[in-house]
Amino acid sequence: MIAEEAAKIAADLSTRTDDLTVELVAVYERELPHLVHDDERVVSLLAASVYQNIDTCLRIFQHGIDPARADAPAAAIEYARRLAQRGTPVIDLIRAYQLGQTTILDYALAEGTRNISDAELLGAVGRYAMATTFTFIDRVTQQVVTAYEEERDRWLLNRNAVRAARVRSLLEGHPADVDASDTALGYRLRGNHVGVIAWHEADSSATDALARLEALTIDLAQKFGATGRPLFVPCDESSAWAWLPVDDPAPAVHDLVDLAVEHSDPDVRLAIGEPNAGVAGFRRTHRQALRVQALRVAAGEHCDRVLAFADVGAVALMAGDLDAARMWVADTLGEMASEGPHARRLRETLRVFLATGSSYTAAAAQLTMHKNSVQYRVQKAQEMLGRPVVDNRLDLELALALCHWLGPAVLTNS
Repeated sequence: MIAEEAAKIAADLSTRTDDLTVELVAVYERELPHLVHDDERVVSLLAASVYQNIDTCLRIFQHGIDPARADAPAAAIEYARRLAQRGTPVIDLIRAYQLGQTTILDYALAEGTRNISDAELLGAVGRYAMATTFTFIDRVTQQVVTAYEEERDRWLLNRNAVRAARVRSLLEGHPADVDASDTALGYRLRGNHVGVIAWHEADSSATDALARLEALTIDLAQKFGATGRPLFVPCDESSAWAWLPVDDPAPAVHDLVDLAVEHSDPDVRLAIGEPNAGVAGFRRTHRQALRVQALRVAAGEHCDRVLAFADVGAVALMAGDLDAARMWVADTLGEMASEGPHARRLRETLRVFLATGSSYTAAAAQLTMHKNSVQYRVQKAQEMLGRPVVDNRLDLELALALCHWLGPAVLTNS
């Protein structure tokens, strides 16, 4: 009896499938307007998807078909693929099905109320209709989301391959039509850029590493005040190159470092170049970020997970030959180049002391120590060096910076 009444309601509604399609598209125009205010061909495909889904759902009731065995209509699958190609969020596709289910059920219950006078039977038919449509929509949604994700992955792979090839050509210095490259990349090469390299640690278990890195890059660009969408180019399955477009030729990169530390996951590492302009600057800021990345990889966990070339430029240049850097540090610092905790305390105190203009008071404030303790450690450092700290100060500061950023990579075991 319940299934029979539901079949009658479905038969009545099937004569109005065209009208129901128009009504549902109107619902989308109110609730998801970007789906309707789009390319005419895509909107036509949306209407076909709606029509076929309604028709399939009504036939399930009319002919007693198991909704768990129903397949998504061809137009619905193709529409999902088209949304993936256009970058429409998958949540909009899911919400469209939820709105469709609600709208059609409203019509069905209204039809049932007009034709079924027994309240108990009406309730039973309503529950049957809700359970059946839920099963149908759940199955179809899984199928269209799968189609969406497969198409998105394929589309991104092809798009990223073309984009990566063009970017690598630019980085290698090959002649290029800047206007054509701007169009192909969706990024303005004549502007100001901040190069960023982002990656997950080698042992990261993230299965969506690149998606997370891209989301982080977009978020940082917005928070940093970038003038447009960043250029994001996957390098491999867990790392990517990015360029942030900035209006100011000299933005406060340290603000970007702070934002990255605050908003990125603990397993994400970032290397940031200096702001540079034009195509040459596009290359330069990226090469600086590469240097910083090499420093971060060499330093391992000892090093900060977000580094900027502005802070470690000289050290990054020396990190290319760690054996030579280690020998130079040992020659410059002597016994203070050892890995022991005593030498580490003296190095850090001396580094801060020199960085604060040889001010015991300023160094004490930064190190949260008593001024006398700073004086004592500086004196001990001079004794270990065997010379005053003012002698050959530039080399001394650079050697201390190498130890600070690279740690064990440039220290001796003794």
